[in-house]
Amino acid sequence: MSIDLNSDLGEGYGHWRLTDDSALLGIVTSANVACGFHAGDPVIMRRVCEEAVAAGVSIGAQVSYQDRPGFGRRFIDVEPETLTQEVLYQVAALDGMARAAGGRVAYVKPHGALYNTIVTDQEQGAAVVRAVRDYDPALTVLGLPGAVWLDQAREAGLETAHEAFADRAYTPEGHLVSRRLPGSVLHDAAEIAARCVAMARGEAITDVNGDPLRLRPDSICVHGDTPGAVGIARQVRAALEDAGQQLVPFVPGSAGPPRS
Repeated sequence: MSIDLNSDLGEGYGHWRLTDDSALLGIVTSANVACGFHAGDPVIMRRVCEEAVAAGVSIGAQVSYQDRPGFGRRFIDVEPETLTQEVLYQVAALDGMARAAGGRVAYVKPHGALYNTIVTDQEQGAAVVRAVRDYDPALTVLGLPGAVWLDQAREAGLETAHEAFADRAYTPEGHLVSRRLPGSVLHDAAEIAARCVAMARGEAITDVNGDPLRLRPDSICVHGDTPGAVGIARQVRAALEDAGQQLVPFVPGSAGPPRS
């Protein structure tokens, strides 16, 4: 039994820091690195890539709408062709930093509003798929199970992987509860760790209504900007390992960690 554990990293700008990148890189197996559109800058991107390579952590491009003031959490009705080029630009920029650091980008994971939009929006989903395919069709794409854009990615010949969130509440449909609603973000580390073990085993967790929901993820995300993120991530990793799960990173050209 194996699974990937990822976190959103590099979410800072200049002297401002949001995520404890060094600490989380000692815990997770894959790093979703901000590419400059919602957070991050060239110095931060290079530093995180260097630390990820040294730690043996897989590097993923965390692409987003061009919305640094809104931290990429606001929907933008951008033209599909523009979105394609903006996503390609972000992946290429991070891959350049990764290669300079002795690694490379292994996968692509959209961030925030873009992540949620392309769960159902076929036009924007197709735009993201085109960007990944045009840059490197060997890249894996990471997203929510059942997302429209993952179906489009598979049809385009891309490898796909399903993601679940350690610290987020779910709707009955398996979508993320909006951050604008109370209870959308979980904070109890023990509860979060128990949910992660259940998800990794293919067992049901409870949705926002208290009903069972089964997700079967290839990777579990612990948000780097959640208060207490480092402590939560440590507890999640320990719980997964105690449950017999092997923590395995994404590797270039694969569909993520092998699942048993």
